[in-house]
Amino acid sequence: QGCTKTKKPKKQPKPPHENGNDSMIEKTEPEHVDAPAEFSFPPTFSVSEIKNKQRRHLMFMKLKQEKRKQKVAMKKKKKKERDALGDKAPPKEVPKTIENQRVYDETTVNPEDEEVAFDEGTDEFSAYFNRLTNPKVLITTSDRPRGRTVRFCNQLATVIPDAHVYYRRGLALKKVIPQCIARGFTYLMVINEDRKVPNGMVLCHLPDGPTAHFKVSSVRLRKEMKRRGKDPTEHSPEVILNNFTTRLGHSMGRLFAALFPHDPQFVGRQVATFHNQRDFIFFRFHRYIFKNEKRVGIQELGPRFTLKLRSLQKGTFDSKFGEYEWVLKRHENDVCRRRFNL
Repeated sequence: QGCTKTKKPKKQPKPPHENGNDSMIEKTEPEHVDAPAEFSFPPTFSVSEIKNKQRRHLMFMKLKQEKRKQKVAMKKKKKKERDALGDKAPPKEVPKTIENQRVYDETTVNPEDEEVAFDEGTDEFSAYFNRLTNPKVLITTSDRPRGRTVRFCNQLATVIPDAHVYYRRGLALKKVIPQCIARGFTYLMVINEDRKVPNGMVLCHLPDGPTAHFKVSSVRLRKEMKRRGKDPTEHSPEVILNNFTTRLGHSMGRLFAALFPHDPQFVGRQVATFHNQRDFIFFRFHRYIFKNEKRVGIQELGPRFTLKLRSLQKGTFDSKFGEYEWVLKRHENDVCRRRFNL
């Protein structure tokens, strides 16, 4: 008696080609679009914003290569223009460097300045330049030096005539300096180290100072140098001082010059060079070789290192009560970066 419901069969969906609606085809296909070969980022985009390291490196190399291509194309274009103009071509632009953008220093020394000549005639180095004293150098290290620092000191002793290397034995410099003066030393050189690498130098002129503190970097011993010459001989070398133009630079030049004897022995053909560039003092030790009557070659003997002046103190070493003539300050703006002290 009860009525039964009959289930209607479900309609199966027609395939897309039978429906006649093309939008279904577009929905079923995967959304994949190939990126163009040359993809340009907006000007505010930075490569560092890419999180993936490999993609970031790849994109950086592509941008670098693109800049290099543009630079080469610009050079070729300018060269063609210059060739086409011939003699009427404008002069070449001088590239901007730190050297030619250097701010003029008021303390630059004029060689004919009488005031500077008087000051240098009465300073701490006047006895040496008047040939009243002969240099004698004591080289020591910080406490418990490592092998590399000891070898560096021994090689410095072969560069500087009449230099003697002594072990520090934990003595304070205030106790070492009176002993040096009593034994006739004119210089005390202390090589400091950090993590087994020489990183500092204290150069104290005796008996009246001054004392200079340098940062030491880029130290290369003789065995680490390629195509080096034989070990230096005991002849006194010539000394070359380059670009020490300011009052402070003159003081540094006189400080280095007083390390070596007055009269170099030209038979040894050895040259010690202190080259100042952007307040970095590069030291090189060469031997020059006569190939024939017109050609002369040089052969580096080593060691080589770079100095950076940190401070200049009046008198002998005194870390507590010493008076400083000059202390290195950090650069505060772009103008200071183009101003050099030596």
